[in-house]
Amino acid sequence: MHRRCRTALAVTAATLLAAPLLAACGNEAHPGAAAVVGGERIEVSAVQAQAADVRTAQESSPEAAQLVNKSGQLNRAKLHGLIFGRILDKAAEDAGVTVNRKEIQEARTASRAQAGGEEQLRAMMLQQRWVAPDQIDGDMRQEVLLPKLAKALGADLGTPAGQQVVGEALTKASKQLKIDVNPRFGAWDDQKMQLGNYKAPWITQVTEFAPQEPEAGA
Repeated sequence: MHRRCRTALAVTAATLLAAPLLAACGNEAHPGAAAVVGGERIEVSAVQAQAADVRTAQESSPEAAQLVNKSGQLNRAKLHGLIFGRILDKAAEDAGVTVNRKEIQEARTASRAQAGGEEQLRAMMLQQRWVAPDQIDGDMRQEVLLPKLAKALGADLGTPAGQQVVGEALTKASKQLKIDVNPRFGAWDDQKMQLGNYKAPWITQVTEFAPQEPEAGA
């Protein structure tokens, strides 16, 4: 896979502070939900299950202590990814873009070759993106989908203008989905594609050129 695409999708969050797994949601409007996106719930249990898979993989690594220490608010990072995935799906649907199984496997094969093998790919995904082995294909799907969305929009992700076009499409989809996040996890910012103070550099690269909302009173 092209290095630029992988750079645009590289997820790191080493600056996050350590936090325990969050308990059941306290949002009375949506009990048990970490977020509601487009009227569909993302359960706290689903977020915690993804985080647990990552922890299990980390603890089996020779670098377990370092990996765990650097993956602080893992639940929030996983919820962030789940929300963004639904936004990307919505933007892609609006643009008439789809991804098939063959494309995902081709992307994984290319990534495996670039990493130097399957074991190295798994280690890299776990360290850099907090992705457990059984979550890699889902990550690859987004890796394929984002550039295809950009192409459908006539945008080049390698340019500020192209990033602005894609950012605008993602922001539009985010607003249409009316994302409601449980306060325990923070609030979702449609413009920044950001959950609370969690910042994913791969998303920032795409959205930083999107037009900013005018400040109140401006």
